[in-house]
Amino acid sequence: MRGCRLDRSMIFATTLGWVMTIIGSFVEASSPEHDSHQCTTQIEVSGTIGPATVDYFERTLEKNKKWGCQSILVLINTPGGSLQSTRLIVESILNSEVPILCLVSPSGGHAGSAGAIILQACHVSGAVTATNIGAATPVSGMGDQMPEDLRKKILNDTISWIEGLTRLRQRSKKFGEEIVTEAKALDAHEALKQGAIDAVVHDRSEFLTFAQGREVVLNSSRKGVVGTGPLRIFGPDLRYTVVDFLTDPQFAYLLFMGSLALLYFEITHPGVIVPGVAGAMGLIVSLISFHKLNVTWGGLALILLGLILMVTEAFVPSFGALGIGGAVSFLVGSLFLFDIEKSGYTIPLVTILPTVLICAGAMLGLAWLAFSTRGLKRSGTTADLIGETAVVTAFESTPDGTKGFIELKGETWKFHSKQDLKRNDRVRIIHHKGLLLEVEKS
Repeated sequence: MRGCRLDRSMIFATTLGWVMTIIGSFVEASSPEHDSHQCTTQIEVSGTIGPATVDYFERTLEKNKKWGCQSILVLINTPGGSLQSTRLIVESILNSEVPILCLVSPSGGHAGSAGAIILQACHVSGAVTATNIGAATPVSGMGDQMPEDLRKKILNDTISWIEGLTRLRQRSKKFGEEIVTEAKALDAHEALKQGAIDAVVHDRSEFLTFAQGREVVLNSSRKGVVGTGPLRIFGPDLRYTVVDFLTDPQFAYLLFMGSLALLYFEITHPGVIVPGVAGAMGLIVSLISFHKLNVTWGGLALILLGLILMVTEAFVPSFGALGIGGAVSFLVGSLFLFDIEKSGYTIPLVTILPTVLICAGAMLGLAWLAFSTRGLKRSGTTADLIGETAVVTAFESTPDGTKGFIELKGETWKFHSKQDLKRNDRVRIIHHKGLLLEVEKS
């Protein structure tokens, strides 16, 4: 139930999405909140379903509470995704306090695999013309064949799960089984005939009109009536875009393995620093993708890692690698952690970005100062005394010359010379053996 390809077009689209969501976040922040119950919150579930979708869906429920809308409209167009993420989304739908209306849209789109399962859980489901639904047979994350025993276990578990959903929503039990066991897929009209969805419409307005006034079962088997109103769009923001890019299943797997390799390199080659920093950050992000950390706790872990790296920069000569890595970790962690819909507070980008830029600038400055000292003549060592002039303060003749003490810049040093020297003779330092200076007459 996973599938996504990472190419240059996706990277370009993601980068463009970041720019658009930054603009959108400022526009939304500047617009007043309206406490109107006659409304419907709209979101779009597209692309591969994963941890970013779960986080986006949960925040939608919180946003809908804040807006006070009567229902939530979910526009679905997905090839599928993580089975575990799908379970979490279905759990949120079943425990929702307001009806969730799911529509496969636009024309030409589909609710494949995980999308078909989510569709069965929605209080009211529908599809626009020229769409299709189904093909929910579980497969491994890499798309290869699973061991037979494991496959049976997952199939039986998924079938029983979908049977419960179709029974609750009074939809086709047969279709629910066949999309799992036979990877069955149907176009919208055929799915309606078989009772897999509730309606086939031409657009979302027609679907909202169809859903208006229908009686549905909400959480705790409580019945309610669907109410709709003007749409209030809660689009994917910067947080969703970043999390979605970093937690793509294939990218997350490569990131996890690459992070382990970088950490191993740092352990076997201590002092390189950059591989260790990148590996630590990548390991946390990959754990978020694998559902071992949720997005909020993952954000906290990244912030703490960033603070540790920036503090360590003051004690370890890393030429800014620790500091810059800490600033990046702090930025990504801040985007993951602070969410007004969940926590009731947030730190705006106009605060986060300048803070990170100042930290990064300070670390770059320290790195530049450290790097600029390379090639400069060192001071304070015995080698730096060569060529200096001193005065003999005490001497003793020896078979191979003279030894004794000289005064140099207010300091007293031992010396040796192959020449015969006397008190107050001026000498020049030509060599040293440890702290013993070799001199000759100046």
